Amino acid sequence: MNGLIMVTGASGALGRQVVEFLLKRVPAARVAALARRPEELADLAERGVSVRRGDYEDPDGLEPALDGVEKLLLISARSFTDAKTAHRNVIHAAKAAGVRHVHYTAIQRRAGSAFVIPQATEWDEYTENELAASGLDVTVLRNSQYLESFDMLVGELAPDRFIRVPAGHTPAALATRSDIAEATAAVLATDGHAERDYTLAGSHAFTLDDVAAILGEVTGTPVTYQDTPVEEYIAARVRAGMPEPWARFTGAWFQAIAAGEFTPTDDIERLIGRPTTSLRAFLTQQRSRTQQRSR
Repeated sequence: MNGLIMVTGASGALGRQVVEFLLKRVPAARVAALARRPEELADLAERGVSVRRGDYEDPDGLEPALDGVEKLLLISARSFTDAKTAHRNVIHAAKAAGVRHVHYTAIQRRAGSAFVIPQATEWDEYTENELAASGLDVTVLRNSQYLESFDMLVGELAPDRFIRVPAGHTPAALATRSDIAEATAAVLATDGHAERDYTLAGSHAFTLDDVAAILGEVTGTPVTYQDTPVEEYIAARVRAGMPEPWARFTGAWFQAIAAGEFTPTDDIERLIGRPTTSLRAFLTQQRSRTQQRSR
């Protein structure tokens, strides 16, 4: 098959990286990028990518935007939007446009878990049911929480060098957005993935105590992790200027860590042919970038 491979949300952090990794695997003429503001992807168009305008909330415009697409990556809608309707619009448009295979980015969940992250996992089941009923080939990519979610711990530690989040002491195997994007591109660029699920998580788990210990080493000053009640965490974030809905949203992700949702897998390693980025390598890189920005 040599039809177009389209990445939705291509101007977003994950979508853009998936496109870049796809371009290392397939000719630009086979890659399509969908965005609400296609002008933001002018550089991709100059490199031969088919850049198209498409909005999950504009069902009439989606079908023509998907013309000629064989494989579609449906990147989950933004939080605090009507994601169920948005995803349904894309799935229906894909079927009408003749798309053969849809890949959906869901959130990793522990087998048998009933834990719900509002504005995230709550719409995965709905979307997967819509995909199953569509008659299309489907691949579900279950992404771990991004390791980049710890960015706020680098350069923004409390004055007393404490990390206070409601993550418990449960190990979590998080992967970087880049590793997840590379693995996603590997799936999109090859065949044989229909009706398969992949869990794109880190190869090795770590705790927040490990995060604190490594941060202390890379910064040269001891850092301590303190498991914090979620309401206390939310109140602290609100005092720091974060809107309460977002404070609760970020708190839920740390609670998901505490609940053991993010377990290790070797799916990324098998897809990209190397181990996932380690916690130490990631925190060292982030610390270096923080220092460069402060100069």
